[in-house]
Formats: sequence, C-alpha cells, structure tokens
Amino acid sequence: MAGGSLKNLVVAFLVPLPSILFYLYFVRPGGDADASPLSSWCAEHPLLLANILFFFNVNVLFWLVGLLLSNHWLIDLYWTVIPVMLLHYYRGHPASVADAVRSMVAVALTWVWSARLTHNYLRREGWEFGKREDWRFNEMRGQYGKTWWWMSFFAVYLSQQVFLIGICLPMYAIHSSNQPWGIWDVAATATCIAGIIIAHFADTQLHKFVTMNEKLKKLGEPTVPTLEEGLWQYSRHPNYFGEQLWWWGLYLFAWNLGQQWMFVGPLVNSMCLGYVTVLVERRMLKQEHRAEAYKLYQKRTSVWIPWFRKAAPELKQKET
Repeated sequence: MAGGSLKNLVVAFLVPLPSILFYLYFVRPGGDADASPLSSWCAEHPLLLANILFFFNVNVLFWLVGLLLSNHWLIDLYWTVIPVMLLHYYRGHPASVADAVRSMVAVALTWVWSARLTHNYLRREGWEFGKREDWRFNEMRGQYGKTWWWMSFFAVYLSQQVFLIGICLPMYAIHSSNQPWGIWDVAATATCIAGIIIAHFADTQLHKFVTMNEKLKKLGEPTVPTLEEGLWQYSRHPNYFGEQLWWWGLYLFAWNLGQQWMFVGPLVNSMCLGYVTVLVERRMLKQEHRAEAYKLYQKRTSVWIPWFRKAAPELKQKET
C-alpha cells in the first residue's frame, strides 16, 4: 500500500470517532453519563441528535479534512458506511422499540448492501484510499474556481445530509415500532435483495468492460465504445436502477409501519440520481470515440428500468 493511501486509510478510520465516542458516553443505554441532562435530552430526541451528529462530524469535520487534503474523497467512501452507522445508532438508542425479526433482517440487508457497495468502490479505485475524488466534484471545482473552498461545504456535504438522513429514515421507522412482522415486510425484503443483486451484477459487468478497454489501450488496439452486454443491453444504467430498487424496498418497511411520509427520502434521492444520469450521458456524448455509438445506444435502450431493446433505426428503414 502506497504511503498516501495508508495515510488516507488512517484518516478514514479516525474521522467517525467523535460521533462514536459521543454515542458511547452520552447515548448508549447503561453509559457512564446516563444521569446527566445531556443524556436525558439525547434519549428523547433520536432523530434530531442524528442530524446534529451528522452536521458536526460529517459536514464540518469531513469538509475541513477535504480542504486540508484538497480532495473530497471521504464522503464517497462513507456513503457506503454512514447508513450502517445510522442503522445501529437507531437500533441501539434508548428509545428504540422494534420487532426482533424486522430489526435483524434490516441489519443483515444493510450490511450486505454496504459490503457490496464498498467492494465496488474500492475495486473501482484500484484498492487505494483517497486516490481521487468524484468526477462531479472535480467539475464543480473548475466551475466555482476560488469560491469552491466554501461552496464545497454546501455542494458536497450539507446536500449529502439531506440525501443520507432522508433515505435512511426507514431505519428509524423500523426501530420506532414493534408491529409484528408481516407480508409487506416480505415484499420489502425481496425488493431490497433484488436491488442488491441487480446492482452487483451491473457494476461487475461495468468493471470488466472498463478493465478490458484499459488493456486494449495499453496494447494500442481500438477500444469498445459502449457496454451493451449483460444487464446493459436492457438498461443504460442498470446499476442505478438496482440502487434505487434497494432504497425503495427499504421504504416499504416504513410504509408498512404507517410512516408513508418517508417516501420523500427515496424520492429526492431518485430525482438527484436522475440529474446525475443526465450528467453522465452528456459526459459520454462529449467523448468523440464513443459519441455516435452512444447516441444509437440511447435510441435503442431503456434509461433505467430494464426492458427489451428497440430495433436499430437503420434496420427499420430497410424494412420500410
């Protein structure tokens, strides 16, 4: 492991410590400070406290680290970790009440989702920590110029609080009701599993495609402009579809528990991912070596939801 990667690994392990130590001392049942006024307040306001900890530990601390390193890579890695931490925070909070089966299923599903996404992130980064930041952040860095240092707080971190706290609200719902396990929980579980499986195969197929093209480049041979095999022949973004299926499946748990309003979390996240989809496709069309092939791919292939492909335009002309 390179020296820079090792340094970033140490940073990655240290940054969540303030929240963990605060939880162990002031929040955890049986903690040393159970009798303090602060502990009493924490026990009465689990959702508000989660937002406060997120603001100071992620928004402020991660932002400061990003400024020092001139690289906002931490939030990408912690997108795969924060949901797990939030789940166990809600589960271990003194105010937690939950059906044991539903809670255990939520824990198992979330850990599997996190392991899959973390593996994909590290595989994509060549198993190096902090190798690069999200290309969208890099583009915004160029757009905002000298103001990026403070704009990054809002664009990279504060916005992530809205998304992450929002989509993880069903984890709070699961640990705020002891309603018995039912048929809708089975449907929610099946939807979550389907989302994880689809995202895994889509990301693996994409990784193999990128790796193959990198090898072709080194050999000086023409690269393949567009991935149109496996799940990618039915959807232009099957990895995004699988990820959204996971979050909407998680929402079904909250819906079943009478917390229908929590749909705002996955809805906002889906809208954001819709915008990201537009950015990704614009980026593809700017690359001369694949622009024409990608235009044809757009005409033939569904955007998100996997569906049968349309006939190629040139084939339709011949038939008529």
